[in-house]
Amino acid sequence: MVVKTVAVNRKAKHEYHILETYEAGIALTGTEVKSLRAGKSSLQDSFARVENAELMLYNMHISPYEKGNQFNHEPKRVRRLLMHKQEIMRLLGKTREKGLALIPLKVYFKNGLAKIELALAKGKKLYDRRDDIAARDARREMDRAVKERSKAW
Repeated sequence: MVVKTVAVNRKAKHEYHILETYEAGIALTGTEVKSLRAGKSSLQDSFARVENAELMLYNMHISPYEKGNQFNHEPKRVRRLLMHKQEIMRLLGKTREKGLALIPLKVYFKNGLAKIELALAKGKKLYDRRDDIAARDARREMDRAVKERSKAW
């Protein structure tokens, strides 16, 4: 199984509590696939939503293909995500009742097919982000101290 990561949403883990992750396919046009393979995409500010029993991805930017002609794609068009119907309905229920969001974490090619990793996430408050930063700094300090102590021996 060959997996090539194309784009990663670095802010997602900083701004959201990740509860569950899902894998979905992406319905793309030919020039979009070529741009993705070239690494010309961004997940910044993108999100997914269930509409009419279909999973749709908004605000994902895929740059127009450089060697494309007038049939090139629009960079921020709404893209359809491919999942089983019962998984989509389960996501619809969870996003409605608990106020959760569907956030893309990364886009990658798996065995030649474009896939996206979606997360069922809950937004963090400002104090949650500060707590995470403080915990990360404390962990870094402890690792530094352990490293210094092990050098002394």
